[in-house]
Amino acid sequence: WRVLTEEGVHRRYQPGCVLLRQGADGTHVFLLAHGYVKVTRLEPDGSELLLAVRGPGDLLGEMAVLDGGVRSATVSALTSSQAYAVPAARFREIVRRFDLHGPLIRLTIQRLREGEDIRAEIARLPAPVLVARTLIRLAIESEVRLSQSDLMAATGLSRSAVAAELARLRRAGIVATSRCRVVIRDFDALHAAAFSERPVLDSSLRT
Repeated sequence: WRVLTEEGVHRRYQPGCVLLRQGADGTHVFLLAHGYVKVTRLEPDGSELLLAVRGPGDLLGEMAVLDGGVRSATVSALTSSQAYAVPAARFREIVRRFDLHGPLIRLTIQRLREGEDIRAEIARLPAPVLVARTLIRLAIESEVRLSQSDLMAATGLSRSAVAAELARLRRAGIVATSRCRVVIRDFDALHAAAFSERPVLDSSLRT
């Protein structure tokens, strides 16, 4: 990705700043150099779905640039972040020059499948398993740096359901929580909870 840093414009973002907005034109591709961002999508029913947390070295916004469509999701900074913005035409030229079509197609397919898998899990998994899998998926070095609202968007659960599951994991010594932060203390136990068979949670706790 060195050529992207050479060709891109260096930009800085404070927490909460939007790098890419769903529905906007694909004018640039971003290479994230420092910090972490979250990827969210507004679904047709009006709900927000948190798809992923991206970190240094991740490419952002390539899909809309390659297919000429609009942004499929919003990307906003979780922490102080730095990125290199490469204009769309320049990025497409780099893709042609270095024959990057194959790797980028695979990346796009992987991310599309990721979104489909998340929706499928939200639809069928009980809350204890869903919360555990979400924490594993969004963890950065044994930490999940997200608010309860973010975890609601990532799981499709109500605030009370998310709080109840975090409390259960906390009592078991599997996680510790503070404001906008979940620390995984026992990854093996969390993994066991994420992939164990659990009874389906009462639907009143789901949104």
